[in-house]
Amino acid sequence: MVLALATLLALVCTLLLDGYLHAEVGNDARVYRSHASRTVPDRLRKGGPVITFDRTGKATEHAIPSRTIALTFDDGPDPRWTPEILDVLRRHKVRGTFFVLGQMVVRHPELVRRMRAAGHEVGVHTFSHVDLSYQDKGRMDRELAQSQLALAGAAGITSSLFRAPYASKVRALDDRTWPVQQHIGSKGYISAFVDTDSEDWQRPPVKEIIHNATPEGKKGASVLFHDAGGNRARTVTALGRYIERMQKKGYSFTTVTGALGAHSANHPAHTVPIWEGRALIWAAAFTHSALPALMALLGLVGFSVIGRLLLMVVLAWWHRRSRERRRWSRVQEVTDPVSVIVPAYNEKECIANTLKSLSAATHPIEILVVDDGSTDGTADIAEAMGLPNVRVLRQANAGKPAALNRGIAHASHELIVMMDGDTVFEPTTIRELVRPFADSRVGAVAGNAKVGNRGKLIGAWQHIEYVMGFNLDRRMYDLLRCMPTIPGAIGAFRRRALLEAGGMSADTLAEDTDITIALHRAGWQVVYQEHARAWTEAPSSLGQLWKQRYRWSYGTMQALWKHRRSLIDRGPSGRFGRVGMPLVVLFQILTPLCAPLIDLFTLYGVIFLDPVRSLLAWGALLLVQLLGAAYAFRLDREGYRALAVLPLQQIAYRQLMYLVLLHSCVTAATGALLPWQKLKRTGEVETPRAPEAVR
Repeated sequence: MVLALATLLALVCTLLLDGYLHAEVGNDARVYRSHASRTVPDRLRKGGPVITFDRTGKATEHAIPSRTIALTFDDGPDPRWTPEILDVLRRHKVRGTFFVLGQMVVRHPELVRRMRAAGHEVGVHTFSHVDLSYQDKGRMDRELAQSQLALAGAAGITSSLFRAPYASKVRALDDRTWPVQQHIGSKGYISAFVDTDSEDWQRPPVKEIIHNATPEGKKGASVLFHDAGGNRARTVTALGRYIERMQKKGYSFTTVTGALGAHSANHPAHTVPIWEGRALIWAAAFTHSALPALMALLGLVGFSVIGRLLLMVVLAWWHRRSRERRRWSRVQEVTDPVSVIVPAYNEKECIANTLKSLSAATHPIEILVVDDGSTDGTADIAEAMGLPNVRVLRQANAGKPAALNRGIAHASHELIVMMDGDTVFEPTTIRELVRPFADSRVGAVAGNAKVGNRGKLIGAWQHIEYVMGFNLDRRMYDLLRCMPTIPGAIGAFRRRALLEAGGMSADTLAEDTDITIALHRAGWQVVYQEHARAWTEAPSSLGQLWKQRYRWSYGTMQALWKHRRSLIDRGPSGRFGRVGMPLVVLFQILTPLCAPLIDLFTLYGVIFLDPVRSLLAWGALLLVQLLGAAYAFRLDREGYRALAVLPLQQIAYRQLMYLVLLHSCVTAATGALLPWQKLKRTGEVETPRAPEAVR
């Protein structure tokens, strides 16, 4: 849980920081319209473009001297256009003043360092380009502080020069913007406006940009250009011509403070802000690198989720058609008797129902109940039932694989069926399950496990998962001849195949997956028989569900690692290693582990971007899954009513499975060993159920 929360926190912080730096988070796009200016002193509105405040709050205006131009550039630094503008200034040996946005400085700190190295002046243009007229003093202070932090981290400087967004000329001051300037002035900032606006942000022709930027007569001017915010190709072209034209007229170029004969507004930053700023820039750099990777991973996950579903549906359809063409259900009957092994450990609630269902089988069987050291009288219950052909074998607690091997050793027949002590069979289940053994190449058969206790929400979720995620999967794997798991609830084996594969191993917690892979590697075919149904009791609480799925996922990882050499083997072993194993890793480990990215990005989009488009994208994915689930239910002849909880399953159940899988990955990484975990049973699944009619 700690790792999951830490991972989630890191992802959230990454998204929020990137969103903040790209004006997606906390952005306020409102722009204030001019109002009356009763509170603004007339001398300021008619004075020069630079305003300073003394300690008492008194404002003083300052004009640019004649034949002097202070070139200013707003909204940068931009990686595309700022370097070109700096090149133009370098060629003409002209210095300017760049009013930068903090979020752009954090993303491109090297450009600020280049500005300072060339002798240019840097001013603050807020952090996120919001109209401060709509912001309270707290937001104003944050915009300034974050900008200073960015400058300190990028170039080791601070700046006392400020220009407010959306306020170019001093005569535009009004009753709403004047309090903003007063507050900024109380912080010690110099407010820089403009005399002449090139209006390059409207992208007029080059000649018009030059004309707009030219002051009247011999007047000095603070001139506004932009080095970011869109295509600035015309600005770059116009700037060089403008400088040459004005120099021919006898104008000189300098910075804002240089035009006033004052010291530079840039000052060395202290050590602590420098390191804090560097930390911010490093975090932004990590985010800048991580986001494309996350987006690519999101695309891969989405493609994998949809691709897996489409692949399963297409192959399941093909599987059904091939079975119909070969009249699978009418193949030669297998009449050989069967030994049914029931490993039992503290199954007093379920064992009676299990044995009753077996006693009704239409196929000749013997039943071996292997009591693995139960302390609740499970063996006594089985013996007291007095059912024919039932033998009870008692042993000290040694685990499920040992119990199964004991059963194999005492089985009287070549065909062996294994089932759990909490499972019930239909009367025809064993007869259907052993049909594929008519083919001598078949070494094992996986049956169709169904959730018997599906009345509650948790059971309904697992019911959907069994039908869609397990049984639809098995049709696909059957067609590809790389079945990864024979379910412990219902599986049939040839004794000879089991012995060749080494019997049931205690090396992993997923002995069913382990033996299935071992059979593939031994050259035996493993097939799926959907008509052989078993009804099992699924966990009825979140705690029990966690234990079961934790054991399954961790055991699967153990089994894959144990048989990793199949990746380089030849023959049947190599086929499973190069077809089945990658599919299991991709669809059962990697994709589920990354699937929460879909929900996280959807939530991010709903809150900060476009909620309608984000929800539509998520809904489209859900619709695809719903259609796939409906087809799976149709194949299994299940009623569609349970699919009503599918959306909630995607929201809640999937996150739980993600945590379980993450837990398993941590356990696998640490190499921890776990015992056979026993789940608490209730005995809810009493008798075999016939398939529901499709509604």
